[in-house]
Amino acid sequence: LNSICLCRLTSPLSVSVGEHTNLFLYRNVMMLPNVLLVAFLSAIGATHAFSSAGNGDRCGQKSAKIFSSSLVSPLHATSSDDDLSPTASTQSRRSWLQNSASSILLGSGMALTAPATSALAREVTDASSGELPDLPTMSVSSYLQYRFSLQLAADYYMFDLQTMVADTDEFGDVNELVASKGARGGQGGASRIERDYVNPMRIIGLSMTPEYADEIRDSQFAFEKAMSKLTKATAGIRRDLPVEIDPSAVPKAKEAWEEGRLALNSFFVTLNTATGLKDELTVIPPPGPNQMKEYGRNIRRYNELMKKTKQCQNRGGPALASGWGKLMVSGYLQDSCGVEPMEGYFFQ
Repeated sequence: LNSICLCRLTSPLSVSVGEHTNLFLYRNVMMLPNVLLVAFLSAIGATHAFSSAGNGDRCGQKSAKIFSSSLVSPLHATSSDDDLSPTASTQSRRSWLQNSASSILLGSGMALTAPATSALAREVTDASSGELPDLPTMSVSSYLQYRFSLQLAADYYMFDLQTMVADTDEFGDVNELVASKGARGGQGGASRIERDYVNPMRIIGLSMTPEYADEIRDSQFAFEKAMSKLTKATAGIRRDLPVEIDPSAVPKAKEAWEEGRLALNSFFVTLNTATGLKDELTVIPPPGPNQMKEYGRNIRRYNELMKKTKQCQNRGGPALASGWGKLMVSGYLQDSCGVEPMEGYFFQ
């Protein structure tokens, strides 16, 4: 690249353009991605290799030889810089074409085979997938609206809540899950359990056909009953509250969690059957040494999603986070919050 740019500085075209333009091009070319850089230099080399006779022709042949040699191997650069006879010139052009074509194909192949961080591991489904076209319009709309959030709620139930019910220091946070938020005038807002689990179950159940609606309603009631038991088992126990803890508190909390797991799994199985999308909603396996492997979902991606979502909320949401991001010095533009799209997270 240095030889090509220096050669351009002495060519007739560079005299008319000026040194500043060439230096500007040189700095910006070095910032291109690898694939674009190969394509750009290939175009420059082709222009030089087939340019007219004279200083531009000699410079082009030299640049083409240097570029083709650097792409493949120093073994190809066997001719000297002064060997610019017609035969050598033809061979140099032919060699450049062969070597450059091979290098470009190799580079493109590497780019295509490189793993993409946002690649989806499962087939993406929509309203035309499975048996969704045979369901009522409201059923399809409700399912597509809540499936992402339901799977995220199941991940929370598996990765976070399971460990919380085994630690009495976390019982205070467990009680917060069922506490109403933002009470005004006697009217409290929905708790997290209501918002993330019970309300989606209720809405989907009301929109489903009768053959599935009854099963969904039974799963909903069983889940609510389990969460009520969990609340009673953890009530009055907090990390900063010095009280005597009943030895049966943790076993009762784990039992309630297990009942909730079975109810949530029953709800997921009913939805997978109704939609004809087998295993689209991942059920939670029973506790055990192989539980994480059987579940098959990535806890690292879950933790990263939760972390970035919390950071985005602290910045005031995507709108305000975008404004804060503009005040930060960075070499490239990023998403205002950097939160992974839910579609990519769901189909992992």
